[in-house]
Amino acid sequence: MSSSIANSQPREYVVKLGSPFTDQKPGTSGLRKSSKQFEKPHYLESFVEAIFRTLPGVQGGTLVLGGDGRYGNRRAIDVIIRMGAAHGLRKIITTIDGILSTPAASNLIRKHNAIGGIILSASHNSGGPDGDFGVKLNGANGGPASESLTNRIYEKTQVLDEYKIIDYPSIPIDSVAKYSLGSMTLEVIDGIVDYIELMQKIFDFDQISSFISKDFPIAFDALNAVTGPYAKRILENMLHAPEGTVRNSVPLEDFGGCHPDPNLTYAKELADLLLEGNVYSFGAACDGDGDRNMILGKACFVNPSDSLAVLTANSTCVPAYSSGLAGVARSMPTSAAVDVVANELGISCFETPTGWKFFGNLLDTGQITLCGEESFGTGSDHVREKDGLWAVLFWLQILAKKKCSVQDLMSQHWNHFGRHYYSRHDYEEVSSQSAYELYERLEVMLPSLIGSSFGKSVVTQADNFSYLDPVDSSLTKGQGLRILLEDGSRVALRLSGTGTKGATLRVYLERFVASNGDLHLDPQRALFDLISNIDSLAEISKRTGMTRPSVIT
Repeated sequence: MSSSIANSQPREYVVKLGSPFTDQKPGTSGLRKSSKQFEKPHYLESFVEAIFRTLPGVQGGTLVLGGDGRYGNRRAIDVIIRMGAAHGLRKIITTIDGILSTPAASNLIRKHNAIGGIILSASHNSGGPDGDFGVKLNGANGGPASESLTNRIYEKTQVLDEYKIIDYPSIPIDSVAKYSLGSMTLEVIDGIVDYIELMQKIFDFDQISSFISKDFPIAFDALNAVTGPYAKRILENMLHAPEGTVRNSVPLEDFGGCHPDPNLTYAKELADLLLEGNVYSFGAACDGDGDRNMILGKACFVNPSDSLAVLTANSTCVPAYSSGLAGVARSMPTSAAVDVVANELGISCFETPTGWKFFGNLLDTGQITLCGEESFGTGSDHVREKDGLWAVLFWLQILAKKKCSVQDLMSQHWNHFGRHYYSRHDYEEVSSQSAYELYERLEVMLPSLIGSSFGKSVVTQADNFSYLDPVDSSLTKGQGLRILLEDGSRVALRLSGTGTKGATLRVYLERFVASNGDLHLDPQRALFDLISNIDSLAEISKRTGMTRPSVIT
């Protein structure tokens, strides 16, 4: 279908701003604030204007546009379409109802040689009028915009005094269609089709389908977010899982009251089904925009660090990776479980700061095939984002090939490689002043810790992690406080910038136990002395006023 909404040419006009836009943080690929903030006059438009004035190739270029369906998604799409036309884009590609997962957006950018994409999401944050909203820019490689580009966008927001937009009726995007807006084409596509085609090139759908049909019931929780339609079509329609396998499958503006963060706290209903029930053999969940994943087996939770290690160790089970991996990478807070696997496989293993753009450089130059971070994100060279459903299919492919349970696979892995007991403790909505004072105090103490006792071991290294990028030689400093111990254990602390209320202090705890040790302890018990020692050293309970973390994973 191709049509023009109005007979007359769209009228372009300029809106003058009273003051520059100042909310974006330098170096970030987008803007994440409350929904109410985005509803303020000219707020959304100002940030989009800074993007269009800075992103290379806008004049005559193609842009991918969509989001996770949260409150504000449809309005923002309408605004960006009209602003894109005013700035001379040749084409905007969006999806039915604007529903587009972050990994699917990355795929579309790469497939259509787009100049980039604007993804409307606040990731795993809650949605609705009282929730959060976000605008994220991805570059031409499909990954988060580079730091140099985002810094230029930030600089533009500091001096912006007007924005351009066209006067045009709202365009229906509830079905596949093409529209002409003056010299710009708006193409509405079924955003799921291209993603499915990509997954079929990677995995053996017939093998997975055969396995799960033989007394291997699975449950997937989309948390009323973007992966619902994708999972329904793949798991139920194509892999023939029973109807109802995909729970909370309809994307809702407020996620149905769910907090779309796939962890044991916010996906508790699914976790209880697997950890306490006896019906399902496999469970998984994804976050608001579809790039994070949680994996569960019967009576078995797989932490994200272990997940990356297991995928790496069993990568040849997947057709697309059957000839081996070029290398792997993990973020600094992620456990060293994958390092041990990479060492045995004889491939490179990179430790990077948190942020997918660092993996992007390694992926673009062919130095790695798989990558992951402890915050429930894993991915590969098929796109330039972490990909939740891809990770779920990867796990199902391994289980189908090995014909075993999740618990059996984990036991086999630990018996061979040893176990990295690991946990993350999140202290959410901490007073920003208290959090930064705690963090800065500990950073000052780090040099004096070297050589001192810490629990059952001795501190061999204590620093604020920095990273020299092997691709572009850029140096990234201040990426998290680390305390490394002689026995291979470690503790790390970071302050998170993904929340909109106060600060989130994240504490990462890790202890390695060799394959001949006790591999089946409760992680919190195995890490107890590390938990106690870092609480005492950093005065976490005292300074936050919290007797326990908000979330333990």
